[in-house]
Amino acid sequence: MPYQWLDSAPDTSGAVLQTLTLWPHRSLPKSGFVWFIAVTAAFLSLPVLAVLGTGVLWGLLPFMALAVGGVWFAIQHSYRSGQTREELLLDRTRLQVRRNDPGRPERVWQTNSYWVRPSLRKGPVECYLTLSDGQREIELGAFLTPAERRSLCDELDRRLARLR
Repeated sequence: MPYQWLDSAPDTSGAVLQTLTLWPHRSLPKSGFVWFIAVTAAFLSLPVLAVLGTGVLWGLLPFMALAVGGVWFAIQHSYRSGQTREELLLDRTRLQVRRNDPGRPERVWQTNSYWVRPSLRKGPVECYLTLSDGQREIELGAFLTPAERRSLCDELDRRLARLR
């Protein structure tokens, strides 16, 4: 799953800081990107082989370059959007959520962890996961799948109940 819990060692007061890091799933690693571009270029060059030595070749080449460039640009854009990170810091007295999106300033929400309630509801996505302290509500894990959001909501419920 594209999230991970880390528990720190207890400090002198016995408090444990729990950290949850969430990130969007990317199914194509960087090494796979190189292979995908190479295979795409190879398959797109097959029609070019049939017209080698003719004037049609010069008509096909720009479209081939445009197709490979478009795929390259789209995958690079996907990698940039995959740099989004959400970090939730949780201990007995506070809950803090930090969201880092590429090209945007960091957004931070902090509240008393005692009052926080995770909930799943109908929203812009299936199983919309929100955290609320009674005054403000924020979205968590918008890039997760519905099953991952349900699982995360259950884990947050359990961890928050243990802290109370």
